[in-house]
Amino acid sequence: MARVVGAAETAPTTYAWQIHTEDLRVKAGRRMAVNGLDLKLDTGVHGILGPNGAGKTTLIRALATVLKPVGGELTLLGRSPGGRGLKALRREIGYLPQQFGFYPRFTVREFVEYMAWLKEMPKAEIPGAVQRAIDRADLTSRADDRLKTLSGGMVRRAGIAQAIVNDPRILLLDEPTVGLDPAQRMQFRSLLRSLAGDTCVVVSTHLVEDVATACGDVVLMNEGRVVFQGTPAELAAAGDGSHPGDSPAERGYSAILGRSR
Repeated sequence: MARVVGAAETAPTTYAWQIHTEDLRVKAGRRMAVNGLDLKLDTGVHGILGPNGAGKTTLIRALATVLKPVGGELTLLGRSPGGRGLKALRREIGYLPQQFGFYPRFTVREFVEYMAWLKEMPKAEIPGAVQRAIDRADLTSRADDRLKTLSGGMVRRAGIAQAIVNDPRILLLDEPTVGLDPAQRMQFRSLLRSLAGDTCVVVSTHLVEDVATACGDVVLMNEGRVVFQGTPAELAAAGDGSHPGDSPAERGYSAILGRSR
């Protein structure tokens, strides 16, 4: 059931959600980009939507343990990130940032192998895991090509391959479809659906239709807080013809943002 979040809402904390935040506060530079955010996510594909400056990327970076919260609570897989358990927790997370670095002279296979090594995967498992990830990202025919020879969309798919190589329990993707053509975006949506059964997938994007098509759960952020969480159908039902947008989901998005200001 959809929820439009209000300040008085409370929720039990006993359930071991894959991702759970309470009153989470995270800074981006000097700005409090995530400010009092409450969120509970389990397995499945969750789309994070919101206007520029809503705090989506900052939230993803905090969930990836790249940024440390300045307040509130954050648990991942039932554990608080930090201390001696941080390295073990990171082995169970896959992360594709909006901008990611790579060595242009590496081949696709070498890049994904290197990332598997950084994630401390068992040496004997790496070759098979790398091939599976490359196949799922539809880069089989380009596996031994250098990254510098690939298009921007193919490099993005290599980034997706490294994010899933360790079969993560939490997969965090920040604007993953940037540079993908329509056919590749459809294949990416299919990949997300295949992961939904046993992985908590969080996709941050500005493309409402990607979320409406690929995600079972929609989280709408504004000014660092969750203002709506529900299914794509519930998002679409929130709007009508008086709200701007080319589709029901976009009109629902516009309606909820308008009410949250």
